[in-house]
This record gives sequence, C-alpha cells and structure tokens, in this order.
Amino acid sequence: MMNLYSDRELHEECGVFGIYGAEQAASLTYYGLHALQHRGQEGCGIVSVDDAGEFRRHKGSGLVTEVFKGEELARLQGRMAIGHVRYSTAGGSRLENVQPFLFHHNSGDFSLAHNGNIVNSAQLRLYLENRGSLFQSSSDSEILAHLIKKENRGIERPRIHAILEALNMLEGAFAFVIMTSRRIYACRDKYGLRPLSIGRLGDAYVVASETCAFDVIGAEFVRDVEPGEVVTIDHHGLRSTRYSQYRRQQMCAMEYIYFARPDSDIEGCNVHAYRKESGRLLYAESPAEADIVVGVPDSSLSAAMGYAEASGLPYEMGLIKNKYIGRTFIQPTQELREKGVRMKLSAVRSIVRGKRVVLVDDSIVRGTTSRRIVALLKEAGATEVHVRIASPPMIAPCFYGVDTSTYEELISARQSVAEVCRTIGADSLAFLSEEALYKAGRREELCTACFSGRYPTALYAEKEQANKDGKF
Repeated sequence: MMNLYSDRELHEECGVFGIYGAEQAASLTYYGLHALQHRGQEGCGIVSVDDAGEFRRHKGSGLVTEVFKGEELARLQGRMAIGHVRYSTAGGSRLENVQPFLFHHNSGDFSLAHNGNIVNSAQLRLYLENRGSLFQSSSDSEILAHLIKKENRGIERPRIHAILEALNMLEGAFAFVIMTSRRIYACRDKYGLRPLSIGRLGDAYVVASETCAFDVIGAEFVRDVEPGEVVTIDHHGLRSTRYSQYRRQQMCAMEYIYFARPDSDIEGCNVHAYRKESGRLLYAESPAEADIVVGVPDSSLSAAMGYAEASGLPYEMGLIKNKYIGRTFIQPTQELREKGVRMKLSAVRSIVRGKRVVLVDDSIVRGTTSRRIVALLKEAGATEVHVRIASPPMIAPCFYGVDTSTYEELISARQSVAEVCRTIGADSLAFLSEEALYKAGRREELCTACFSGRYPTALYAEKEQANKDGKF
C-alpha cells in the first residue's frame, strides 16, 4: 500500500527484462535493468539458469547498482536470465515482494517477473487458497504461478497449456516474463495496457518493458509482443500463441505522457516525439501571453520544447533538477517536504526574473508539487506563471499499476480547473484535451481511464466499493 504523505507525484509499478541464448546473460540483464531503473527504484532482482538447468537468484531492496555491488553477478551463471525493477503498489515494498519470484515444483522449477496489476487478485487468491495454495508474498504477481500449478495434470502436458489457461483467468494489466529451465515465455494482457517488446542480440533474444533497454546492450528491436499473445523463446527461435480472441490496443496513455523514457519506442511511436507533438497541440488549444517557456524536468521537457516551437517563444532551462536526489525522496514533516522540493529543483533566477513564464508539466495529481514549483518561480522573480499541462485533468484512480488509488488523492476529482489554478497559485491553468492524446500518437485506442473514468476492464465490486469508501 502506498504512502499518501510522500512528496512524489506518480510512479509506475515496475519493469521487466529477459534474455535467452547469450553469454553472461545475468550481466546483460543488469545493464537492461539499469536502463529501466526509472520504472522502479524500491527493489530489483535477477534469476539465471545455467546449462544444467539450475536456477540462481539474487534480489534486494534499492537501486540496481546498490543490490548488485560485487560478486553477485558472477554467481548468476548461464545463458538465460530474467530481471525486474520494482516500485510497489499492490503488495507493498517488503523484500518477499521483490521479484523475480522463483518457484520449485516436481514438474520443473520456474521463475517469473510482472509489470502491471491484476484487478481480480482478491478473488483469485481466495479461489487458490481454498484449493490449498500457500502464498509466499502479498504481491498479486505470485497468483499467476499458483494458477499455472493449480492442477497436477500440468505434469503430463506442455507447460504452455497451463500458462494459457492461467492467463485467461487474469483480469487487468500485465506484462509477464516467465522462465523455465529451457525457455522464456513473454506474455501480454489482452487489452495491451502494458508495453513489452522483443529484441535480438546476435543469436540471442531479448524481452523488455521498453526498447531503451535494447539500446544499452546493443540489441536490435524486432517487434512488440501483441495484446493477448504469448511468445515462446527457445532454441527454435520465436513462436507465437494467442490465448485470447478479444484483443485491443489500449496502451496506458501515461506511458507516453510520463512513465517511459524519451528514447523508447512504444508500439511504433517514439516517446519524445509523442510528447513534443502533445506540446504543440497544447499550445494550439491553450496559448498564453508570455516571454519564455520552461519545462519541469525531466519528463515534461519534450512537451515544453513542442509548446515553445509552436508558440515561437524561447525555450529556457528555468528549472534545474538535482540529479543526485532520488524520485522517492520522502520527509516526515511539511517543513522538510518543502525543503525536499528545493533539493530536487532549483529555479534559475537570471533566466526567470522579470519574465512571464509558461510552465509546462506532464500532469497534476495531488497539486502539492505544482504549487511548490509555481512558488519557486515567483520567488525567483517571475512576474507571471501560466501553467500548461500536457495531459487532461486526472479525475479517476488507476487500478492497473499506477499509484493513484483513491479519488481523495486527485485534486482534479474535487476541484474545477479554476479552483486548481487558485490552489497552485498560478496566473492561469489549462490542460490538454483527451482528443489530443490520440492525435499526438496517431492512435485510435488508448487507456485514458484516469482522465475519463472509462475503464477498459471490469473492476470487481469489492475493489470499486473500497475505492469509493476511500479505503483502497
């Protein structure tokens, strides 16, 4: 469960990586996870399989460079490995919830890593516990392993059949990477809510949440795992199996807006190009009388560039981010939280003094960070601060792996645009339209549930009611 009093705004749950058929697979996984570090900083892990089929695992709390400091990688031998970086939503941040999970079974050991959130996890957990399952963690990711092994007849048939049946019981957002002693399975939810891509490194194959992980190891992008698809990777190469006839392309809009790295391509669209185009559209919809355009580092810089190009206003580095402060920096008191913002961001006085500033940001969640940034700019001498948000107002919680779980947290669910403008102390405020989200990526489908309240999946009555009661 998340901490509602932290200074952060948004976090995605995690990132996954896998590689088959490469020398020093664990070391390559280390570099891949480092490239995916923005997707989770609370914990990480790697599981490898050697030529004898022996599984080895190392995991821990903290950043990739903190968990793998010395001899850990050398002990992870083999030409096959999967890895995971975690930011906890469902299940919390305890060490037993850090992935990849490793399971021992008389039909063969296997390991799995997961990005996303299973919305029917409570129902499935009860179903499995009633049939004798004992859970090692409170993470919903473990449910898939128990579903795969729920019947003994799985021993007598290929594992892919058990995986397909298990996936059909899951509702929600997921990208799973499952590793056995001989192969890797890459699985994606039928709605296409979470990204998962396949690359090639010589004769080896790579799977990752984002294509930026391919670049760091020199792999070449092959294709995306399709919604409702399981891709089997082994000595035969790539084999595709569809587990659902119902397939959509409802990628989470926040992947483009905030979560993914700018150098990643998601379903054929570069993230930087998407954000820059959204900035151009934002100016077309909401121009401002101003002198300069300033973006909030780092995820808003591309949109700010687009806004500046469309408006003809100079793009300036009016805010500087301290690179040595983590995204999860938390302090226990209001006074220390205020100082925490100043530790993360500094206004450049010589740039903003005496200027009317257009401040471009990717989203407003609780409003606290926006209010502090506006105050920073005005204290540095900005005469006006016009806030432009490169996404629509966030009015509904996410149940698919983003840490906005109650309406109470979302300022736009409680206040009008004019009221939010007054709350954050801006001279004007405007949001990008929902239609522009589709236009920026030339897409026909996206998941925009947090902006519209239209959820692509069933939410299940218990979870929805708990959310309305403010308990989830």
